Amino acid sequence: MRSAVPASATRQQLRKQTREHRRQLTSIQQTHAARDLLEHCKQATSLLDAQHIALYLANDGELDTTPVIEWLWQQGKEVYLPVLHPFSKGHLLFLRYTPATRMNRNRYGIQEPVLDIRLVKPVMELDTICTPLVAFDNTGQRLGMGGGYYDRTLSQWHNNRRGPRPVGLAHDCQQVDSLPFEAWDVPLPEIITPSYHFHW
Repeated sequence: MRSAVPASATRQQLRKQTREHRRQLTSIQQTHAARDLLEHCKQATSLLDAQHIALYLANDGELDTTPVIEWLWQQGKEVYLPVLHPFSKGHLLFLRYTPATRMNRNRYGIQEPVLDIRLVKPVMELDTICTPLVAFDNTGQRLGMGGGYYDRTLSQWHNNRRGPRPVGLAHDCQQVDSLPFEAWDVPLPEIITPSYHFHW
């Protein structure tokens, strides 16, 4: 069900309201959403045809990506998680993630792999990056948390369609009628929710 937020809402208001909708989902609703997301992911060529896939671990009411990650492992795919870059502020590194990966919490309280330079995969060698988002609209515009991490990560795709294909993952309630956007914002080509698989 799409989120009911006023069309005139600012990006900050949209972040607050949509995050609140997401947090209000019960544990049963979250479990069902994760299961339904997996079923759509099993049909997505952006995952089926990829070998090196970046995902993220759920935080702040986000969709639980664990079932998708476990399914990808079963398919023999290599999974990577984002790690805050220790020296380049506002940038991400992507590290190989396996059931044996040692984890810690970053400054936002989000679980990430312990930094090991041997496990880093350059962004341009990834096939697909599944991106978190706070809200999206029916043109594929994505509203993130405001830190710009994924905007920087996906700049090559946004500028000239080079690099890994971005795929947004979101709850149905994170869809809004329209997002305010800037001239440099580029919509995602694909977003998967528990109920729909959007392509633009």
